[in-house]
Amino acid sequence: MNPAFSVIFLTTLIGVGQGMFLALFTGQSYSAVELLPTQDSAHFYGTGAMLALLFLVGGLVASFFHLGRPERAWRAATQWRTSWLSREVIVLPIMMGLVFFYSLMHWFEWDTVLFTTKAGARLQLTLIIGTLGMLTTFALFICTGMIYACLKFLQEWHSPLTVINYILLGTASGFTLATAFANISAPELMRFYAIWSMIIIAAGFITRSASLVRNSRIKAKSTIQTAIGVRHTKIQQKAMGFMGGSVNTRDFFHHATATFLKTMKWSFLLLAFVVPFILLWVGMDKHNSGILIAAFVVQYIGLLAERWFFFAQANHPQNLYYQTI
Repeated sequence: MNPAFSVIFLTTLIGVGQGMFLALFTGQSYSAVELLPTQDSAHFYGTGAMLALLFLVGGLVASFFHLGRPERAWRAATQWRTSWLSREVIVLPIMMGLVFFYSLMHWFEWDTVLFTTKAGARLQLTLIIGTLGMLTTFALFICTGMIYACLKFLQEWHSPLTVINYILLGTASGFTLATAFANISAPELMRFYAIWSMIIIAAGFITRSASLVRNSRIKAKSTIQTAIGVRHTKIQQKAMGFMGGSVNTRDFFHHATATFLKTMKWSFLLLAFVVPFILLWVGMDKHNSGILIAAFVVQYIGLLAERWFFFAQANHPQNLYYQTI
């Protein structure tokens, strides 16, 4: 497939926003049961949630550059019964609204404690909003991943690993950003977020590597022989059938060399997983915000490369008809 940069930025930006919100909600949940120090509601959770919302908005804006007729974007939500894309279009604004209210409630300290257990655990009103936000966050991850995983004819995508990787990679980037944010706003939480970030990065490295191994062993269900209905063992295509390019040659093939694909694969493995893991370890040890911010920036660049490779690696069956361009 030919990667569209608008979709690359859409999926990576909303992934950061989703992961950042999950990190904030996780931290507040731990604090509610007194496993972490209580933080200033407006300063840490309010600002952090607004930062997550900015990434979500950035992803939403990026999505409009992929539309031929942006004024008709609302129609994408009409097929929610059968389309994962329609479900994503519906869930994304719901999640954004919940994140906004979560931030607003912390900013204005509308955080009523509904009850406190004998052990000291507190159920706060923002935790209820946060729980709803957490559920919609995972629903959004699933919708986004299933847009690609449900396509049986694209064998590289048709796997549960596609959804798992969307969840883990988005969450990892959000937790990495939360680590840098915590070192600036709540230093006592930095180590908590850094450790969780490294755990999620390690898990993401394992599952993404598993998908690479799986895809390298795929046996194509269709061949040039089955495509044209000729059983001869030696068939060579001399032309694509017409002189000019078309949507078939522009949208379904990336035109990159095998060397470039290999370079992108190793680049994203290093930049999205290995280097951020090392930077988080060093930044956690030194309490250095610059190193922790660098970990997020490097990881996000790596995720851009990973998402480009994800789209480019998918081999559309129609390319059997356009091998010679």
